[in-house]
Amino acid sequence: MNIRKVKIIIVLFCMALPVHAQNVKKVKLSPVLQSNMVVQQNQPFQVWGHAPAGTTVTIQADWMDAPVSISANAGNQFLGIIPVPAVRPGDFTRHRITVSGAGETQVLDNVLIGETWICSGQSNMQFKMHETLDSAKEVPAAVYPQIRLFSAGLNFSNEPLDSIGGTWQECTPGSVRTFSAVGYHFGKELFAKLHVPIGLVFTGIGASSAQAYVPREVLAADTMLNRVYLQPYLDSPKSKEKMDGGFTFEKVTRPFLLYNAIIHPFVNLSVKGFIWYQGESNRSERESYTRLTQTMIQSWRTAFKQGNLPLYYVQVAPFWYDQDDAALADYAFFREAQEHISSLGNTGMVVTMDVGESRDLHPKNKKPIGVRLAKTALNRTYGALSIAYQGPKFDFALFGKKEVAVHFLSETVRNGLETNNGNAPEHFFIAGADKNFYPAEARIEENHIVLTCHKVKNPVAVRYAFTNFPVTNLQNKDGLPALPFRSDDWPEPILQK
Repeated sequence: MNIRKVKIIIVLFCMALPVHAQNVKKVKLSPVLQSNMVVQQNQPFQVWGHAPAGTTVTIQADWMDAPVSISANAGNQFLGIIPVPAVRPGDFTRHRITVSGAGETQVLDNVLIGETWICSGQSNMQFKMHETLDSAKEVPAAVYPQIRLFSAGLNFSNEPLDSIGGTWQECTPGSVRTFSAVGYHFGKELFAKLHVPIGLVFTGIGASSAQAYVPREVLAADTMLNRVYLQPYLDSPKSKEKMDGGFTFEKVTRPFLLYNAIIHPFVNLSVKGFIWYQGESNRSERESYTRLTQTMIQSWRTAFKQGNLPLYYVQVAPFWYDQDDAALADYAFFREAQEHISSLGNTGMVVTMDVGESRDLHPKNKKPIGVRLAKTALNRTYGALSIAYQGPKFDFALFGKKEVAVHFLSETVRNGLETNNGNAPEHFFIAGADKNFYPAEARIEENHIVLTCHKVKNPVAVRYAFTNFPVTNLQNKDGLPALPFRSDDWPEPILQK
């Protein structure tokens, strides 16, 4: 064979390579859809991906009597909807979903039908199981093949993405080790009570701000959010930078980039709801943060198109921020702004004041937080009304000349009050008309608290755990901590810088 013939063969071979590669990957499923995943029970399930325009894609799950066929649209995308039955407690049947098109077949094996939740936020949600207080006990015991885990790869994007990194895995000591501790304990508690498969998707990143998880057009449509968050970013040189997936502490605070890259890829996924642990990066904000987070929740509900999906979130734990002044309350005012988020329907907040560590921004006792989120979901979403999920919540105070009686909403103290260490309740403060607060002695009487303070002759206001880093001991007899509160509406003092 002469040299000229060899060259022709090589050229023809090289020309054929792209065609061959294209033929191999004509139909591509979304990377969210994989073997080992949990499919949300009792609601339509979407199967989506990319294929050449006009390609017929056929979807067949082993629980379906007949397949569903759709055609890829002009944008080379397809989306099919298949029915999913309700799953009975104790049914851990492993299923198969087959997707065919353009002469190719892809199979999703070891698929379970159950409940799927998205877990998002910043570092305290990302906090890994092997870093927790009880990791030596919990990690080796995490053998739950009926719980499936997905950790989304970090990315940033100026435009909404369809792709995401990550792999669905069975819950084992190896896979759970680096998974979200709050997410795992949430899922484990759901599994223990519901006895159905649980799917958990973690998609978040440490140090991130809430505005990073809100679509650009949603921020632009709100006058306050546009002014506070979006426009300052768009007016800055940072907004003109070429975007890549590398982490920086600054990049995770930029508006909309995380929504585009690590939330939007999941919007076609059928889910039961969301859990959220974030706030430290927005701690200097008040009304704007409440509005921002409520808007984020509503934007996710709109994007996922699955109705009024629940979102349960965590109030930030006590922390001193290198200011060893027990009277400072700026972080308490932020926690109050977080509490106001729950005025939005189908949301709920869990409290961490008793499991925080005043000198550690990342408290290591994550199990109670995940369990409390699960209790909230079990009561509110799954209708297990016998499961208590609220700690004592302030109702009103009766001010006498010598004593103040603090009353809580009756449904939050139905079994009574106690402290978690047997001591008197701590972190109560009383003020007179001069607005100066002094520590009060507290005692439990039935379902209310009686306070005395000799320094205040005519009390007009009471506060509980309304400072930056109080680690509390007051709870109801269901073991749930009291919510911080203040009876006054006095403006927040302006801190001297």
